[in-house]
Amino acid sequence: MIFAPLLVVPLAALLSAGLILLLKPLLQRYALARPNARSSHRVPTPQGGGIAIIAAALLTVVVLAAPTGSALGGVELPVLALSVIVLAAIGAVDDIRPLPASLRLVIQAGAVAAVVLTAEGRLFPDVPLGLERAVAILAGLWFVNLVNFMDGLDWMTLAEFVPPLAFLFALGLAGRYAPEPTLVAGALLGGLLGFAPFNRPVARLFMGDVGSLPVGLIVAWLLFRLAGEGGLASALILPLYPLADATLTLLWRLRRGDPVWQAHRSHYYQVATVNGFSVPSVVGSVFAVQVALAGLAGATLLWPSPAVTLACLVVAAGLVGWLLRRFTTPRTAST
Repeated sequence: MIFAPLLVVPLAALLSAGLILLLKPLLQRYALARPNARSSHRVPTPQGGGIAIIAAALLTVVVLAAPTGSALGGVELPVLALSVIVLAAIGAVDDIRPLPASLRLVIQAGAVAAVVLTAEGRLFPDVPLGLERAVAILAGLWFVNLVNFMDGLDWMTLAEFVPPLAFLFALGLAGRYAPEPTLVAGALLGGLLGFAPFNRPVARLFMGDVGSLPVGLIVAWLLFRLAGEGGLASALILPLYPLADATLTLLWRLRRGDPVWQAHRSHYYQVATVNGFSVPSVVGSVFAVQVALAGLAGATLLWPSPAVTLACLVVAAGLVGWLLRRFTTPRTAST
């Protein structure tokens, strides 16, 4: 391991929490999210906590990797860091004064393309490299946006991505994942954990686009690297709940002819709150499913046979389908 593994998560968590305490008065003054018809909150709440998450993660990576220089010697991590900063900057502006959707999409596509084109590993060696990269850019662009779409309840992003990040970090500690993405996974995990107390329902601080967009890019890169190291099935299973919720919601809105670029409250996890589920119940259910998916992802790596992989994919799809169905079913007074 090229860094001190036991320091990664606590260092990033402490940096994240400390930066939030320093920045919160400014966010309270300049980045206040006021409730509207699509909001899940009822009182004005500062947003922009993602600044601390991303800054803590980047600082942790630099501090722990720079002494050896081995993790930063190539272009992959510097390009990732620069792309993350670009998305964070665009998200920060959009949090304060909304930008045109077309401008946001172009900048996001550029950031994703830079990361994909410099990433190591191949997913399908028999497929032309240009085609593989083009598909990866489209998938990465969708993933960045779906993470943003799925950040609509207190603790939701943590429930979705703390289990996969913890899994990837543990995988790296076991020597089954490259050192660079292991470091990044641990740093982002710590940043999210440092943010968690401030976003606990009822949240005193929101992540904002300044956090959700770069978080989506980092997680997409981590999954791409996992798939490139032979863990394609695992990379598909780990984010399956947010991937399914966002994708099915998009397809349903397209079918109805809704303007898909506009904000809304029709995701499954949002419908759940209308159907009588409390916010802790929703995020707790998502967290539990994501933990189970991490276990299934691990099984595909421990027993890499086609039969085990297929079984894990089927169970994962069934588990996510069950949760989505549960969220669309109104709760009765007795439950």
